[in-house]
Amino acid sequence: MGTRWISGAERLGDGSIGGPMDTTGLPPRVVWHSTESGHGNASFNGVRDYLINIGAEPHILYDPVTDRLGQYGPLDQSARALRNDGASRTNRTGRACIQIEVLARAKTPFTNYWKPGKNFRALMAAIRSWGVPDVFPMGAPPVYPGGSRRTRSVWLNEAGHYCHANIPGNDHGDPGAISRTRLFAAAPGGSTGGGTEKPKPPAYPGSAKVRYGASGPQVLAVDKALIRKGYGKYLTSGPSDYYGKTTRAGVKAFQKDQGWTGADADGAVGPETWRRLMK
Repeated sequence: MGTRWISGAERLGDGSIGGPMDTTGLPPRVVWHSTESGHGNASFNGVRDYLINIGAEPHILYDPVTDRLGQYGPLDQSARALRNDGASRTNRTGRACIQIEVLARAKTPFTNYWKPGKNFRALMAAIRSWGVPDVFPMGAPPVYPGGSRRTRSVWLNEAGHYCHANIPGNDHGDPGAISRTRLFAAAPGGSTGGGTEKPKPPAYPGSAKVRYGASGPQVLAVDKALIRKGYGKYLTSGPSDYYGKTTRAGVKAFQKDQGWTGADADGAVGPETWRRLMK
């Protein structure tokens, strides 16, 4: 487990803002927001109280000019800064889903003028302790209020840093076009997630071995992959080597989260479903 409470961060509120994560088998991530306010202690205190009053607390409140850092709740639990994506509780996605509100305006990216210090470095150290790499899987943060990429399959399956503008089910454009280079350079020592070649996924065994009514090690591999990617709730009796109703329900939910519909989300494991499950 990574860092739960950041040393040096002010405790904000009562420390209880969410609950357990829904999909701990999915990778850890961070979401950057902007408060659409000024900076300084008066703004910090005002936003701190406002977010508590409306029940929309993130994990972290950060001032990019004074380096003031506050924490509302433990990083191993959910926050309240995102809308759900349909039935998917976005705040509870992944092993960790760290929400950071920065005292800034999206039209003026805070990395253009900020003054990060020891508290920002402590924040990044805590983020990295959860295994979050120094990457933005959706690409460069988009200019506010321009078009935003919100690819559900990327959000669910790739660890890293995201903008509020990238989250499925949400329509905000913050935090604007912050600089990835400046963000990570202000706290050296992170990993981009590379350096170790991932093992090649097993070859597709053919539809006959991974279809409804089939049994064998390939079906067991499908069940284990569903659990690894956060769909274990569909396997009411745990993983098995029989492809029954529970496996089909889990596969169908996974396919829908890839953005597929109709025959592409029928609960059958074709070559592309197999590739995405096994990677």
